[in-house]
Formats: sequence, C-alpha cells, structure tokens
Amino acid sequence: MPGVYIMKDRGGQVIYVGKAKDLRSRVRSYFGEGDSRPMIPYLVTKISDIEFMVTRTDKEALILENTLIKRYKPRYNVNLKDDKNFYVIRMDSRTPFPRFELVRRMKQDGARYFGPYSSSASVKETLRFLHQAVPLRTCKERHFIQRRRPCMEFQIGRCLGPCCGRVAEEDYRELLQDALLFLEGKSARLLGDLRRRMAVAAEALEYERAASLRDRIAAIEVTLEKQRVVAPSVSDCDIFAVSRNGARVQPLVLFVRRGAIAGQYSMPSFSTREETTDVAAAILKQYYHGDRPVPDEVILPHSVEDGPVIAEWLSEKKKKRVSLVIPKRGRKLELLRMAMDNAAALLGKETNEEDNRTSLLEQLARLLDLKGTPRRMECFDISTLAGQSSVGSCVAFSGGMPDKERYRRYRIRTKESLDDCAMMYEVLRRRFSGPGERPDLVVVDGGRGQLNAAVRVFRDLGIERQNLVGIAKEPRDRRTKTSMDAGTVDRIYRPGRKNAIVLPPGSPALLLLQRIRDEAHRFAVAYHRRLKERKDFSSLLDAVPGVGPSKKKAILRHFKSMDILRNAAESRFSEVPGVGPALAALIYEHLHRREG
Repeated sequence: MPGVYIMKDRGGQVIYVGKAKDLRSRVRSYFGEGDSRPMIPYLVTKISDIEFMVTRTDKEALILENTLIKRYKPRYNVNLKDDKNFYVIRMDSRTPFPRFELVRRMKQDGARYFGPYSSSASVKETLRFLHQAVPLRTCKERHFIQRRRPCMEFQIGRCLGPCCGRVAEEDYRELLQDALLFLEGKSARLLGDLRRRMAVAAEALEYERAASLRDRIAAIEVTLEKQRVVAPSVSDCDIFAVSRNGARVQPLVLFVRRGAIAGQYSMPSFSTREETTDVAAAILKQYYHGDRPVPDEVILPHSVEDGPVIAEWLSEKKKKRVSLVIPKRGRKLELLRMAMDNAAALLGKETNEEDNRTSLLEQLARLLDLKGTPRRMECFDISTLAGQSSVGSCVAFSGGMPDKERYRRYRIRTKESLDDCAMMYEVLRRRFSGPGERPDLVVVDGGRGQLNAAVRVFRDLGIERQNLVGIAKEPRDRRTKTSMDAGTVDRIYRPGRKNAIVLPPGSPALLLLQRIRDEAHRFAVAYHRRLKERKDFSSLLDAVPGVGPSKKKAILRHFKSMDILRNAAESRFSEVPGVGPALAALIYEHLHRREG
C-alpha cells in the first residue's frame, strides 16, 4: 500500500519524511538489512516514533511527501532552502489591449507565460527590446482605464495610445502577434511576415509605415545575432546537475529554450548523508513543487527512484507529456556535461571561500586572544533619538557569513533615557537569560561602557568563559577626544585588558568585525525608523475603541484638522456618518483625557 511515513525523535520533532510504494516493506527495511544507505544506521538511533499516512496512488504519495517536507523541514531530508521563483513574462490575450508583464508565479488563469528567466536583467532586457521594436502599452490596468490623454510613452513613439483610442484593436492585435512570434522563437516566420508587410506598404506609397517595419526588422536581426544557438533540434528542457565533494552537494539547473541557453540557476549548496541518486530525486521533486514552469524534457545525469511517477506528476502539472531523459550521446550529453562542470566549479569556489573564512576566524581568535575559534558570532547595537523609540538589535554570523534566521530585534522596555549602557544591559540580559545556544563570540558596538555592561550581564547570569569584545569608533588622536577632525580609528576592547587593541587598517580580521558591527547598526536603525514613523504618523483616534480606519478617515475629513477636532463639542461628533451618541461620548472623553 503506497503512502508516506513520518519519523520523529524523542521530543516529537519530525526528523525525516519518506514515501514508499509499500509502506510496511520500506519501514521494516530501516530496522533490518534491506537498506544499505550509509545514513540509515545513524537515523535509526534518533527515531522514537513513526506515523503513517496512506494514499491511493504513488503520485499522491509523492505530492504529500513534498508538502510535508516543506512544512516540517526535517533535519535529515534534503530540503532546498531557496524557494526563489524565476521571472516569467505574462500576457492575457482576453483583455482588449493586452500587455506584457513580469511575474514570479505561473497560474492556471488562461493567460500565456514565457520563460523562465533566471536573471532579472535578461528578462528586462527582453521586454525593453520588445517595447522598442513593438510599441505595445506598458501601463497597468488601473492607469489604462483612468487615463484621459496619452502619456509620455506615446509622445516618444513607444506606445500607440490605445488608452485614448489612438489605435484600432485589430491593428494592435497585429503588433501583439509579432511580439508573440518573437517570444515563441519563430523569428524566421516573423521576419518573413514583416518583410511582406513592408513591401505592401511601400507599394501603397505608405513610406512612413514601411520605414517603421524596416527599423523593426533591423532591430530583430541584431537581437538574434546576439543569441547563442545550441542546437535547433534540442527542445525546451531543464538540465539538472549535482556535484559532490564528500557530504557537500551543489545542485544546478541549466535552462535551454528555443535551442539556446536561456540561463542557469545554482541552488544553495548543503551537506547530506543521502546517496547522490536520492539527492537528485529529492531536488527534482522539490524544485517543481511550486509554480515553476515545467519544460518538455528534464535531463538528468542518472536515473532516479520513482522516475515514472515523477514524469506523470510533471505531465499533469504541464498538461502535456513531460519526459525524463538520461542522455548517452549527442548534444544533450554535451549540455549535461556543461551543467556538471559549472556545478563542480561552483562547489570548488565555495569550498575555497569556506576554507579562507575558516582561516580568517582562526586568525581573529589569535589576534584577540579568544578561547576557541569564533565560528558563531553575535553583535549587539542600540539605536535611539533623545531616548525616544529606543531599540536594540542582534545580528548573527555563522562561519563568517550573515545568518539572518538568527537576527533579533528588541524594543527597550525600561524607562526611556539617554543611558546607552543601561539599554545595552537590558538587551543582552534578555538575549542570554533563557535557554539557547550561546555564540562563540559576543561583539558590542561601543567602548568600555558598553563592554562593562556586557560583563555585568554575564556575571549576573552566572555565565563564564564567554568571549566578549567591544568595538568603538574613536578619534585617532585621543587628545582631541570629541573632535573627529584628525580622523577616526576602530579600537577593540577586551574585558580585563587595560589597553585597546588596534588592528591594522584594512586587515581581514578588522574588516570582519567592522562588517558585523555595521550590519548590527543598520538593522537597529531600520527598526528604530520604523517605530518612529509609526509613532509620528499615528493619530489620537487610533487608541479609541470602536474607531477603525474607515471611521477615523471619516472623522478627520469632517473636522479638517486636529485643532478643530480637539476643540469640538461632544455633540459635533455625532454629525459624522457612522458615529452614534455613545461612540461620540467615548471619542470626546478620550481626547480630553489625553489632553489632561
């Protein structure tokens, strides 16, 4: 019986989700000798409970497996972290004067879609060319409906002004058909049609129209010369490649559209104990789980488990037959090798960069005399303006790179003041009071005052052996103290050390500390501005029970200004539509209580 099994640990956390044609046989293989995958013995030691969900078909099990992996993000499943949807060009021919628009999701809405485009620059360049060669409208529907006179696009010859009736619908449809032929890759047919229409226009002495068609032909020919044709016989396909170095895996997808390479997409690399064939199958299923466009063929480096089921599922999504192809010779094999080479190059580059970052962290530990290598770092900063809307920020770096899932923001709870050190104490105490993994290094933005506040936090909480530094931008010449005319330098302070550490300007270790400090500052300032704007643009009516956005808007429109509102008699509030005597009394009482 087909279905899905969900494995949990002792804490009830889902650690693995799998599917099987025969649930009983598959689960028994985990605890016997039927499964030779190297990760299985390790996984079995973590399992405390197994749940089952029976499905009617293998395809239903595949879809359910994908859904549960996305929902639970199990630790031991291959889980693509990047759900990026590529740009596609959408055109709805059911509207009187259709336009091309960029979207990230394909819907079953009757519109036509072209793509995908892995680069936003490439798809915008395509649209820019289309609008130059074929003057279709670009305005959104609301602007198109409301416009009473042609816009600037009409004035410069980039639009025919359908919003104001400057072009007949049949003439507009003819232009639209030209654009569709170009996007469909039928360039030879398009150029033939344009040349015939140019000749007809010239014979009819319509020289202006003939010149416009001539310019369009020239623009299309120049664009086609820039496109690198792979092989006209290669249908639209996605080529999947997986490069591996130990446990580290780098997936990559190469797009071929209309016989030309349309781009490639490198997914984030990850570590796994799964076999490469299982990794490829998992990537394939998760990649097409959303609204990504499905091509006619999917080229793979090797066969995958449940290949026929996956092909059936993709065919259903596309509403057309989709083939999984493992090439043995010819142009498709060359394209697959190209994709594999690119994936290997990316993995090699990432491995080198990771080794360099590890070396840098070890160097930072030596320069600052830290206890261990600071692979996990957290930096804290305070943002305030005269004690108002004060906030704190915590940014995290893992392996020398930002780890945005661990970023945190804090609204200062203590009485607002100008005591930056007291606010730093509050934020750090809130961060480290509860359970949770501590970083290898804590960085505070500030000098000795902020550093001493951090020391008090760890002493009060009984936390020992915590690496801690403060980084402060100070005058280069200490004698000037408050003057920055002589320039500034970043000094690093360590607990129990009298003199500050000054790293060489531009050194990699200093640049890393500056980067995490600047990121904490940016994160804090952004949150501070958001709270301040919310406070500045709030109204006295926001806190009145029963007054929502629509009633607030009606009240402000009726009284014209806040001064008139404050001085209005209680009876005048009942003049506003939707405000009865009880609500009028509540508003009047609230305004005068706030004033008092």
